[in-house]
Amino acid sequence: MATVQTYFMVAFFRTGHTSAESLGKVTYACRSFDKTAICCEDKMVVQRELVLQEFAGRPKRYPFRKLNFQTRALPSVAVDHIEQELSKYLFRTENGCQVKVAVAKKDQKYTVNIEVFPLESNVIPEKLLLSWGIYRSDSSAFIPIECQSPTSNGERAIYETAFTHNSFGDFAVEMEFGSYLAPFYLSFVLKYPIGDDPEGSTIKTHAHRNFSVPVGFGSGNPAPLGLCFFADGSINFALFSRNAEHVFLCLYDDNASEKPTLEIELDPYVNRTGDIWHASIDGAGPFVSYGYRCKGATSNGQRNRVLLDPYAKLIRKNFPGLPKLGELCDTTAFDWSGDVRPGLPMEKLVVYRLNVMHFTGDKSSKLPAEICGTFSGVTEKIQHFKNLGINAILLEPVFPYNERKGPYFPFHFFSPVERYGPGGDSVYAITSMKEMVKKMHASGIEVYLEVVFTHTAEDGAFQDIDRFSYYYAAGNADLDARNALSCNYPIVQQLILDSLRYWLTEVHIDGFCFMNASYLLKGSYGEGLSRSPLIETIAFDPVLSKAKIIADSWDPCDLTSKEICFPHWKRWAEMNSKFSVDVKNFLKGEGLLSSLATRVCGSGDIFSAGRGPAFSFNFIARNFGLPLVDLVSFSNPSELSWNSGEEGPTNKKVVLERRLKQIRNFLLILFFSLGVPVLNMGDECGQSSGGSLANGDRKPMNWTAPNTAFGAQITQFISYLSALRERRSDLLQRREFLKAENIDWYGLDFSPPKWDDPSAKFLAMLLKVESQEIQGSLESSHAVGDLYVAFNAGKQSENIILPSSPEEMAWVRLVDTALPFPGFFSLDGIPVPEQMPGLVAYEMKSYSCVIFEAKINKSDSAWHARD
Repeated sequence: MATVQTYFMVAFFRTGHTSAESLGKVTYACRSFDKTAICCEDKMVVQRELVLQEFAGRPKRYPFRKLNFQTRALPSVAVDHIEQELSKYLFRTENGCQVKVAVAKKDQKYTVNIEVFPLESNVIPEKLLLSWGIYRSDSSAFIPIECQSPTSNGERAIYETAFTHNSFGDFAVEMEFGSYLAPFYLSFVLKYPIGDDPEGSTIKTHAHRNFSVPVGFGSGNPAPLGLCFFADGSINFALFSRNAEHVFLCLYDDNASEKPTLEIELDPYVNRTGDIWHASIDGAGPFVSYGYRCKGATSNGQRNRVLLDPYAKLIRKNFPGLPKLGELCDTTAFDWSGDVRPGLPMEKLVVYRLNVMHFTGDKSSKLPAEICGTFSGVTEKIQHFKNLGINAILLEPVFPYNERKGPYFPFHFFSPVERYGPGGDSVYAITSMKEMVKKMHASGIEVYLEVVFTHTAEDGAFQDIDRFSYYYAAGNADLDARNALSCNYPIVQQLILDSLRYWLTEVHIDGFCFMNASYLLKGSYGEGLSRSPLIETIAFDPVLSKAKIIADSWDPCDLTSKEICFPHWKRWAEMNSKFSVDVKNFLKGEGLLSSLATRVCGSGDIFSAGRGPAFSFNFIARNFGLPLVDLVSFSNPSELSWNSGEEGPTNKKVVLERRLKQIRNFLLILFFSLGVPVLNMGDECGQSSGGSLANGDRKPMNWTAPNTAFGAQITQFISYLSALRERRSDLLQRREFLKAENIDWYGLDFSPPKWDDPSAKFLAMLLKVESQEIQGSLESSHAVGDLYVAFNAGKQSENIILPSSPEEMAWVRLVDTALPFPGFFSLDGIPVPEQMPGLVAYEMKSYSCVIFEAKINKSDSAWHARD
């Protein structure tokens, strides 16, 4: 007989079930041979009229089957001589004997071998019985099953099986159970007859309790965190909690159930490695969802609710009043064949930010009801993006979030919102998201996610799993109130990196915009860090190295943007809030010319240290601020908006014309400036919130608006500006800043600009093409001339003199935002006649912008023929 190892441990298993009154606890003392987990390929059946089994990744009902098993005595096989793939236990009895138990899987059945043998000074009776039963959730409620045992107690389903002497002289018995029974506990005591007493005497563990052995679940592995499905059908669970004193794995066989069907307390000696709690079961069986209970992980230790696995990839459908749980099934395979990421250079991007639900949630989208407000709905509007010249979409946070506070208060980082998928199902949500990404890629459009890792909703699971590890140390009331995650703490940093890698590798997301980025620079006690480990790790992570990574300093908790010097390692781009501030101030007549010039030229004050203008993501309106049309219709100091002369809706023609010019001005400056233009959902068609900043007042996009006169001209103008940026990429889509010698600045009458004069309202700039580029374009008949743009934020019209055009070229007007539609922009340009040789004058209306381009000088007949 093989030598038995002498490592002693005490394992505790607590079980829960649908009746709170019958919760029980079984304790046993054992000596463990190893921690090898057993494997399972079959399913489990519970005693009920209908049971759930997993079929093609989804629950399916099958009729109840009777629970059968076989027992037999083994005359010659010892526990240590059975197959290798098993779990072994060694118990000490109350009278000093030893009981060996081995659990193995073979031929789609579980085999339990039990041996009883005395120590040198012990004597055991000549006849010995095994009195046993099996249970799942309550040690006092055994499962009745059919068996061949002649003796059983029908009420408690307790059975008796006789031991036989094996070839080594010890008592032995082998029991076989169908794999569909697992997981379960085998509970037993030893009985031996005393004279004519049929009850005889019982032998229990040295702790005077029943022997209890788990069948169908084992110690599991500490990695990877979350749920892991293996090829043999087994499932591994792993959860981080440094401060939990007890962790319970809760399994549910009904998604509408409030309490778990089976609850297993994880043994800290067997099911814990370092700070990772882990366990495995041999198959999902009837179970459809899971969660955890952690005791001792919170500061007050009072909470005892079932918690969502932070690493769950699928979340069960939300039912009011029920805990949030992970689905106990693997994500369905997806065919990514043929998917090619566009891999667009940042300087080529034109970004459209949207909310998945609001984008197509209105019936005006004319989509089937089941896909309105979903990823599939976004997919149906690809042509709308292409019409605008969009090549990247930025999705508002798609993580599950607090319904009352909105999408910027998530409680989970590894799954999309259920209702973003057809039918509100988590599996369909992730599948339709992947389909959306694949179709966007096929159309040359990249997909980015806004992500919030700096704080969680109040009802998230992290607080009860391990508040002391996930959140900032106590003592900072502001951070505590906002449920702020300690992002640079190692375990939180790992969580964030794992989440980003998941979305990048599994969903093929192209980039991420990190909201509230200033809080990514805080240490574990809220102190500022000059070198954030998280920011640096993301910048150099080998998986994330090709993704676009964008920092946004807007704070969802106090609705402000923090001005910070963000560490970038020449990898991080930024949402440029200064661009929005300076452009809005200028167009309402309050900003400095120097501020506008800095923004138009790519914000060198922010991006000159090793990055360049392509790292500046420029925007005017934001999805959590006033929409573009409201910026010119309502005066709000916090938004730097101006009502153009009258507050709110109006019928005054002069006010309406001024508002229309201002909208055109905003768009022209946005697309003409160096950097990445970011449009906001609905701004292309006049979407309004009525001047409200409240998240609840945001409305779904009205798809009849693009067909209105206003929507049609703004949509066409955006499309024109996108095409102009691409056509003149030499000047407008640059990764490097323009050289000083390639820009000339003008005030009125060719005078130098009054850079720091608050009363100055006019600024013009000439973007000059390199001479060799002009010569090459003339020779190839592809005109690449200079660009002249002027901005007038004053109340009066201004007469401007254009600089001399290069030889063999003449100025044509591309855009004048003061002209009526459709003439205010032109694809080929409208020639501007000279008042005298070499002198071109032009009248700029108040609150307007113009763009001129130098093109090859053609004969008058050619111009008239084109006109």
